[in-house]
Amino acid sequence: MDRRLVLVVTALSFMTVSPARAADPTPTAALPTAASLATARGLRDKALTDDTGYEVLRSLTTEVGARSAGSPGDLRAVTWALAKLKALGFQNVHAESVTVPHWIRGDARAEIMAPWPQRMVVATLGGSIATPAEGIEAEVVRVNSLYELKLAKPEQVEGKIVFFGGHMAKNREGSGYGPAVAVRGRGAAEAAKLGALAVVIRSIGTDHDRVPHTGEMHFEANEKRIPAMALSTPDADLLDEELASGQRVRIRLRDDSQWADSTRSANVVGEIPGRDKNGEVVVLGAHLDSWDLGTGAEDDGAGVAIMTGAAHLIGELKTPPKRTIRVVLFANEEFGLSGARTYARDHAAEASRIVLGMESDLGPWWVYGLSSRVSTAKLPVIRALWNVIQPLGVEYMGNEASGDADVGQLYALGVPVFDLLTDATRYFDLHHTPNDTFDKIDPAQLRHNVACYSALAYMVADLDDNLGRAPRAEKAK
Repeated sequence: MDRRLVLVVTALSFMTVSPARAADPTPTAALPTAASLATARGLRDKALTDDTGYEVLRSLTTEVGARSAGSPGDLRAVTWALAKLKALGFQNVHAESVTVPHWIRGDARAEIMAPWPQRMVVATLGGSIATPAEGIEAEVVRVNSLYELKLAKPEQVEGKIVFFGGHMAKNREGSGYGPAVAVRGRGAAEAAKLGALAVVIRSIGTDHDRVPHTGEMHFEANEKRIPAMALSTPDADLLDEELASGQRVRIRLRDDSQWADSTRSANVVGEIPGRDKNGEVVVLGAHLDSWDLGTGAEDDGAGVAIMTGAAHLIGELKTPPKRTIRVVLFANEEFGLSGARTYARDHAAEASRIVLGMESDLGPWWVYGLSSRVSTAKLPVIRALWNVIQPLGVEYMGNEASGDADVGQLYALGVPVFDLLTDATRYFDLHHTPNDTFDKIDPAQLRHNVACYSALAYMVADLDDNLGRAPRAEKAK
């Protein structure tokens, strides 16, 4: 997943200003009722002992596994999701067709030929073209970033293999991802403009395992494509050591990846019907696809499990909330947001009835923060909602939520969004690697996520009033 950077704002003033004195043009904004708050606390507490989500994730990773866009696994995932939502008692379960790209990973090999021959562990980057059958062998030129590449002269790059050697910073917020991932997205395209034959990058990750990270590249329609691979961190270090010798370093790359025709996948939708508050809904989103190296447990099987588990708990209540809870499992987040863009286009007419969107796509790690994107008139409501999950160690981080990649397409239509921020310290150790498997999942952390999402979703669905429209909404792209 490509998570947007979140502007973290201190919550001190938010926490200390009383509702009566809050800077709010409508201080009479309808707050959750005492009964609604009590129910939400009950959901929160029950979620902390309920393993429905964890078992959903076990099922997805075992019965389906890897599910990259357009692959047989992708089709199995759609079938699995339809059956799973029905088995859990969801209503109006259906698939909404989406056209997705279909790229087929081949066999990638890389080796240092000189000065000291060494094999390297690599993964082809998503969307790469194949090398010639005999491979590509050339001298390596090293840069840290796209900016450094931009400063290079064509004669320094032409006929060579560009190595992007910059490191990604590791922190709780995951904020090192944005600056680092630019070389994965655009490195090959920009290097091709200078005549490079191919690109290798230090994996966009924070681990020190000999395991490479894949991910999508971005090319414009008329841009030249060249092969591109990611090196595991130890192999990037090895390449750096040979370059540090001052001798010319040559490497050989071979790969037989290929593009197939676009094909059909689907967004999978299931609902927990409300008591019909004017047909309004709360959307809980996650993406159903994954990269193909692991089984997509963290990215984003966990999101599928968390949102399904949260909605299922709400569905077990004797009295449902006023509004419907709608789970949307989006197609192809990893390779261009096909599902989210299609959903936003097809559901634009009902955007005014979507009262909130939330997405889980940063793993099932401990939730440490909540950010919102609502009009300031609704901040007293947000305070009341936050108070229910604050005992779980969740801080309020401000009113600058993005909705993340998929639900962010709904925010662009004016839908209010919440972001639950998880501790991403270890997320990018596993992200897009063969190590993204079910055994890495901590059930207590997953339950913690379910507790937060179920309480928030229920309270918003049960409000007498809605959250209005999101401020500064932009046109969906």
